[in-house]
Amino acid sequence: FGFSVATELKDEASIAVRSKQAQQFDWALTRLDSSVRRTGRITKTLLQRIFHDICRAGYPSGNQALLLLRSCGSLLPEVPLEERTELAHRVWEKLKELGAQYDVSHYNALLKVYLQNEFKFSPTDFLAKMEAANIQPNRVTYQRLIAAYCQNGDIEGASTILGFMKNKDLPITEAVFSSLVTGHARAGDIESAKNILSVMHGAGIEPGPDTYVSLLNAYAEKGDLENMKKTLEAAESADCSLMDRDIMLVIFTLAKSKHQQHIPEMVERLRHERGYVPDAMNLCLSLITQGQEDTAFHILKTFPTLQSDNSSDSANLGNFFLRHCINMDTKIICFCKELQESNMHTSPLSFTLSCALEAKKTGTSLELMKLFKEEKLPVRPHFFWPLLTQHVKDKNIAGVVEVMKGMQALDVSPDVETLSNYILPVFPRFLFVVCVCVHAAVRGICHCQPSYIHSNSSPKAASVSRKETQSHTLQRLQKNSINAQMARVTDTVANEMYSQDNGSLCMCICVCVCAEATAYFLYNLIDSMSEGQVRAQEDKLRKFFSQLQSKNIMISVNLYRGIRNLLDSCHVPELVKDVMALVDPKEKVSNGPVSVLALENKLAELKAENKPLGLVLKQAIQALSAEENLQRALELKQQHEEEMTAGGYAILINLCCRQNNVEEALNLKRELSRKDSSVALDASKYLALVKVLSVNGRMEVDILKEMKEKDVPMNDTHMTTLFHALNAVAAGGDIPSIRRLQDTVFTLGLVKPTANLCSPVVTAYLVSKDVSGALEAALECQKRYNHLPRIHDIIVALVEKGETELLQKAMDFVSQERGEMTMLYDLFFAFLQTGRYREARKIIETPGLRAKPGRVQWYAEKCILNNQLEALEQMVDMTAKLFECDRDEMYNYLLRLCKETNNWQKAEAMWTKMQEENVIPRERTLRLLADILKSNGQEVPFEVPEVRSLLSQPILSLTFPLSLFSCFLPAEAFGMLKEADKKGVALGPSPYDHLIRALLAEGSMDEAMAVKDIAETRVPGFKLTDIASSLLIITQSKKGQVKEALERLKSMLQLDHVPSHLAITRLVQALGSHGNVEGIQDVESLIKSLGTSPNLSSMVFVNNTALAHIKNDDVSSAVELLEGIYTSPDSTNPSMSFVFRKVLEAGNDHAMDKLSAMAERLANHFACYRPASDLFLQLLDMDKVEDAKFMLARCNALAEQKEVLLSFVTQKAQTPGQVRNSIIHMLLVSFVDFLPPTPHFHLAVLDKDLPAAKALHEQMQKEGIVVDELSLKRLAVLYREAGETVPFPEPPVKKLQEKSCSSFIQKIQL
Repeated sequence: FGFSVATELKDEASIAVRSKQAQQFDWALTRLDSSVRRTGRITKTLLQRIFHDICRAGYPSGNQALLLLRSCGSLLPEVPLEERTELAHRVWEKLKELGAQYDVSHYNALLKVYLQNEFKFSPTDFLAKMEAANIQPNRVTYQRLIAAYCQNGDIEGASTILGFMKNKDLPITEAVFSSLVTGHARAGDIESAKNILSVMHGAGIEPGPDTYVSLLNAYAEKGDLENMKKTLEAAESADCSLMDRDIMLVIFTLAKSKHQQHIPEMVERLRHERGYVPDAMNLCLSLITQGQEDTAFHILKTFPTLQSDNSSDSANLGNFFLRHCINMDTKIICFCKELQESNMHTSPLSFTLSCALEAKKTGTSLELMKLFKEEKLPVRPHFFWPLLTQHVKDKNIAGVVEVMKGMQALDVSPDVETLSNYILPVFPRFLFVVCVCVHAAVRGICHCQPSYIHSNSSPKAASVSRKETQSHTLQRLQKNSINAQMARVTDTVANEMYSQDNGSLCMCICVCVCAEATAYFLYNLIDSMSEGQVRAQEDKLRKFFSQLQSKNIMISVNLYRGIRNLLDSCHVPELVKDVMALVDPKEKVSNGPVSVLALENKLAELKAENKPLGLVLKQAIQALSAEENLQRALELKQQHEEEMTAGGYAILINLCCRQNNVEEALNLKRELSRKDSSVALDASKYLALVKVLSVNGRMEVDILKEMKEKDVPMNDTHMTTLFHALNAVAAGGDIPSIRRLQDTVFTLGLVKPTANLCSPVVTAYLVSKDVSGALEAALECQKRYNHLPRIHDIIVALVEKGETELLQKAMDFVSQERGEMTMLYDLFFAFLQTGRYREARKIIETPGLRAKPGRVQWYAEKCILNNQLEALEQMVDMTAKLFECDRDEMYNYLLRLCKETNNWQKAEAMWTKMQEENVIPRERTLRLLADILKSNGQEVPFEVPEVRSLLSQPILSLTFPLSLFSCFLPAEAFGMLKEADKKGVALGPSPYDHLIRALLAEGSMDEAMAVKDIAETRVPGFKLTDIASSLLIITQSKKGQVKEALERLKSMLQLDHVPSHLAITRLVQALGSHGNVEGIQDVESLIKSLGTSPNLSSMVFVNNTALAHIKNDDVSSAVELLEGIYTSPDSTNPSMSFVFRKVLEAGNDHAMDKLSAMAERLANHFACYRPASDLFLQLLDMDKVEDAKFMLARCNALAEQKEVLLSFVTQKAQTPGQVRNSIIHMLLVSFVDFLPPTPHFHLAVLDKDLPAAKALHEQMQKEGIVVDELSLKRLAVLYREAGETVPFPEPPVKKLQEKSCSSFIQKIQL
């Protein structure tokens, strides 16, 4: 009893953390499962991150432990075997220390890892540990212990375990026989290994692929190629198909056994099925890890995509190979040369060098740079920065000197940035200053310093002395070495204005020297003057502005605002009107919005004076329309017909359509056309008219033609309306009418054809029971519009009717147009739908077939909707071995249907099948299963953290499961909770936390705090979980309660809880918007004090600190902070787009001018272009194209930031409709010399602009630019849709290696 009480207390104390574990496990499982299904492997970095997160949260669940253990084996091909096993042991011990409860499945998982990592251990000791932990071994345990004995050739030990199994009446499966094959072979008795197959036949077990692979591996270890061939023939004759993955296991064994001479024979047997590339990549990685890089390279050369000349992506597929060779310190130069010579990789040297630099491999990097020199490729000073970075951080002078010697050997001289940021900081201060001076003298920098540095006589010098200190000597030298002409001109003009009345000189400079940058000059001139100087020189400035105006020199509105703000800050608003006179008349600033009150007074005046009442009449008709009062609306129209506007007619027409008054709607339309034939209604009015005409048998295609003639735009809502109109006609089976209507819509180009809009024609045929016509209509849609509507329904109808020839025709067409995999899934679903499960199984077992989650989900949802339990269960069973199939997802579909039908017996059977299949269920699946069982009074055979019973109360005892809250809106659940609390009902911590989170997620903070108060009175020691606390911080931050949010963060950290990334970000942003600089600093210090950083960018704090300064009208501090970040030797050039965007959105012209000047100063003086690029792209994103152009004129180097610009254009190219976008067009035209035509080509193809795509394709061909396969396929579709011949070989569709579906179709008993 004492133990159970202690356990309950522990559970209650940890329940808050355990509630987070559910979501955390789902996240971890999803990440790992996605990686495994996509690539067949996981990275050590990902696994360690998940391991760390689970450990940090504490209370690891059994599922989490199982997940981590199973990931420490063959799923880590890039990690050596010994390291994998060490990682598994570390996971085992750490999770055990944290309280994970291990059962037999965990010990079995550890055994599997031992086998995959070839770890030698004592099976008897392992059994002893299980016995000590009071864990009973099961059938899987014995099977894997036998495999462990056999792996070492210990047949006697395996026989002992086999005897245990027989005594316990445990079935002997194929896995045991496969292990015995390996055991006999490694014991030197190859004949006994071969005879195992006969023993299996005698036991009534047919040898499967695993058994044949074990025998092949046995012969491979001996190098017996002849018997390997015989075994392969035996497998084929037994109708046992070995997949590429099986052959790869044999290749791996040959390589490890030093029988590489037989590998080509096995490579020829690879069929290159779908999934070949990821499997082959894993084989290559495993071989490299085992020191067999030559064999790995031989496999790499078999990659089919590497032989394609049309795919730029596939030409770099060897990247993984080169990177792993670098990481494993194997030979690499010869592979680079061969890849280059055979054109299998576009730039192997460059990529390998980048990998070597990233891995800090100094020797390999220098060797590759020598090869660069031999190939006459440039070696730049910045190539050495990654090698120097760590040495500088560690103050490792010897390391820096070693890299510098390498630079000297390669005849590469360090530039100023390399010296200042990566070499000099490591030396003592005295040596640093000496080196700076010597370098400056050698480079001839000192003479570039302007006179004001040596003299404090001018006011400008005083300003400089305030901004620069002695500690920035090197930065000053850098700045002056590239000082722009404009800075020198500004100083000259300022000194002239201070010394004498020489406005003519200023004018001359503006007109002659810097006429193109007058606005920039003026801004900097006034910015360089103090308030007192501006006042003292007011007359001179006014005269100066007047002279500029007389010379027709103009400035932009943006710079005018900046100068105006400067003059306002100097309290000389009298000068603003003089500057305003310089603004381009085309860009004159508006004096403010038109008064709404004036408009209202104007309307009242018009009504009182009986003037035209068009607008008022329209408003009246609109009000009547809202009341559906058609009669009164028509009377008003009749009374004031002369005052009727097009808008009034549109409202009336729409009202008639809603009330199905066809004649009146047509009359109104004709009347409107007589009044003004040029007026066009909006698309919704036209489509409402089309729909009502169609339903009443009045096929008025003239309405559609008018829409085309008047170029009426259509959006997604209009397309939905059109679909319903077409479907209404199709429901009556009127095939000629629906064809005519559909052809008119597509021929006129009112909308782009979609599967939905094409389907009504097929529906009309199916309604008429004409399956042949439906098929022809669908095929016609595919040929004309590249859509295949309702093909599933057509195939099902063909199977049901026994139309074999038509079914074959349909499948051949789908295979040709959509690929064989799509065809196989269509046939698979049709067989399931019609109950032909035998044929469906043959389809899904086709070699090379992969899971397509979207297609599987579509059919599963269809089964759930239509209550088709048998078909869904058959699909789940048939896909057990389907590659990349998410088994938890499949069982979740089935359990959802069990819940819908309340079939707990089937749900319980599914739980047993999941155990047999070794599926790791997600928490949501367990909750769903537990809900089904509990709702039917059945015992739940597992622990579900969030399914907790109520604490019994003397007043009332209720069952109030957590899942009940999910059935209601948070507000409704809150009301139920208050009622339960009044009755004295107390819940466990999880339901309270769940409801608090739901309320906070919708912003109901007061209600959430009320629930928290209830929980604290009912559950002693109740605390908010990490998620709830993070949501509270977010809500408080949004509501402006920054002090409360900051206190909540501090309390979280005191409890060793870790706030979410979003909570920290929102809090810092809120503090920034309130100008709370100290608060941001407090948050930053708190986060830094954590043992592990939540992966936050430092710029979150920097950007928001800058915004806080700006909020406090301290723009100078913001500029100083940001400027320090970018001029720091360790700067990584982070982004400050967030600052620019917020300032632009706030319309803070003064701050914007200061930040803009800073960005340009960093670009022009320090060659740091990131801030300027960020500002430029923000201006474009906010449609401030003119300002962006002006900035580009001031900072021409922006055009050379190819990567940033290309990234921006490429991102925009992902969205259709951008080919004529003014911003994109401006970029592509302005930077035509810097940007390749590839993004523009993608835009043209995506927007189906055939002429533009043709021209760009020809240009790319002339320039030798390779077009990727996907774009070529899309371009080919454009040609076909336009009725033109494709002038280039279209990339082939890769075929599945399987028998034609015709053999399945012929076998159907129809």
